[in-house]
Amino acid sequence: MPSLKAVRLRIASVKSTQKITSAMKMVAAAKLRRSQDAVVAARPYAQTMADITAELARATDAEAHPLLQRRQVKRIALVVITSDRGLCGGFNSNLCRTAQRHAEEKSRSGEIDECRYEVVGRKGRDYFRRRKLNMTRDLPGAVGDTALARGKELAAAVTDEFLNGTVDAVLLVYNQFKSVGSQRPVVEPLLPIPAMATATDAGGSEFLYEPGKNQILDYVLPLFIETQLHRALLESIASEFGARMTAMENATKNAKEMIDRLTLQYNRARQSSITKELMEIVGGAEALKG
Repeated sequence: MPSLKAVRLRIASVKSTQKITSAMKMVAAAKLRRSQDAVVAARPYAQTMADITAELARATDAEAHPLLQRRQVKRIALVVITSDRGLCGGFNSNLCRTAQRHAEEKSRSGEIDECRYEVVGRKGRDYFRRRKLNMTRDLPGAVGDTALARGKELAAAVTDEFLNGTVDAVLLVYNQFKSVGSQRPVVEPLLPIPAMATATDAGGSEFLYEPGKNQILDYVLPLFIETQLHRALLESIASEFGARMTAMENATKNAKEMIDRLTLQYNRARQSSITKELMEIVGGAEALKG
């Protein structure tokens, strides 16, 4: 059995850890609220951009714009959005495994010949680097203020790769924010811009385009890619704080349970020590009487 001093030191250490995890939970909760508001505000804009893009794509020949052209897909790029920091449960590892598993399944089935990983966040970079996978780009993780700039940077990079034929398709892998306790890894097509159904499909609405459909596509399609990447980054940021808040809450509860167990162990050991000392005193007194 460990000594009383060792148990006391262990209790003090766990209490210190509990304070840290509790503080991290409160920080994550405060940041989560702002990040969640940003996601809720970005979703309607992203959906409207998707509807506009779908309407334009339907009204235009698919071969009219390079970003709409479908090719035989043999080389793909996976844009994987992770975080720079850990202590958020399985947030990063589950996402990276999802991306790796998706690429391996496509490769085993013979659908693709090559997969490139375009990674955002140090945790993703470390994951793919340790496994020596084909990581062609790694960028720092985004926070609320830098998400838009990071989205534009990524959009320009993957668009260039698609247009010059380096890759035949680009897919987006990120954690979709569902709730504080639920973040779902998703894999979505980004390029070529996928055909999407909208509420106007049934009505068959027709519009007049000025100055022309091709000129509008030249502006709208790159903006659509930027918007989708920006939304995915915001979803990932909110998911990270939700996952960290949940992980730190669980860690704080576990620390409390450990403190209770150690306190009980300490009290039992102390009681046993006191009983032993009393028995020695009584034994010594009896010996003196004899």
